[in-house]
Amino acid sequence: MLSVAINNTTVAMAQTKTAGTFTQIIYSPRGGVEGFLLKVDDEPVQFVVDKHDEALPSVVAALETGQQLIVTGEPTPPSSKGAGAHVVQSLVKLVSIDGAAPKKIKAGSQGYSGTVIRFNYAKHGAPNGYVLDSGDFIHVKPDGFLRLKLQIGDRIKADGDAHFLETGSGWAVEATSVNGKKLK
Repeated sequence: MLSVAINNTTVAMAQTKTAGTFTQIIYSPRGGVEGFLLKVDDEPVQFVVDKHDEALPSVVAALETGQQLIVTGEPTPPSSKGAGAHVVQSLVKLVSIDGAAPKKIKAGSQGYSGTVIRFNYAKHGAPNGYVLDSGDFIHVKPDGFLRLKLQIGDRIKADGDAHFLETGSGWAVEATSVNGKKLK
């Protein structure tokens, strides 16, 4: 149970389990996955995800309109910006998707591979990586780009640490190897 002080009064906020139909992703102003809307008893309920959770946005991004979710949430404290258009809760746990436990998507669990569809460039203009048809961005730094000599249309298989792209389209990979060639 969460306790929040509002106007010098402590209010207890209990976690509740909610079942509903997924309707849409909610994006942050910077394009990250901020949460989602469920339709519960014909009313929208917004669930906000923890901004420090890098794995959950990839699970939310894979949801499809109409899927049945069960989630655990807790009410958010009143906003200083006024009342919202619907109920807002902080997501504690995504319990199930269409009756099954959600699959945890880890960086690299689906592989970092695909076809180069465009190059990425550093702030100073030098090419520093590849954007793949899978949605992944493979960062190789300018020196790696020069050594690899890959072109648009080439296939890539990369390894390295990754985090979910704010656009929700794939992973940003800090490549340690590409097509079997070590970069560090």
